[in-house]
Amino acid sequence: MSDYGINIERFMEQLGSVGVTMILKVDHERMAGGGKPWTIVMSGPGMGEKGSIHTDSHSLEDCLEYGISELRSRPGGWEWLDELS
Repeated sequence: MSDYGINIERFMEQLGSVGVTMILKVDHERMAGGGKPWTIVMSGPGMGEKGSIHTDSHSLEDCLEYGISELRSRPGGWEWLDELS
């Protein structure tokens, strides 16, 4: 579980099942330099016409909040996101 309150493994498995690839990364160099060490990238056919989602942030929670918010703003069946939080 993250601070955001979701099971990341379950979240990523569900994304995969609807045609979305998600990469989650923490970068030690950016962390040491005071940058934004957390990155998420979502792409794939399940993303629709708007294409991919990408964000860098200071926290995993902020990355997840942004990614989930972006998914909810897109057409499609994203109501399952409510079950994760």
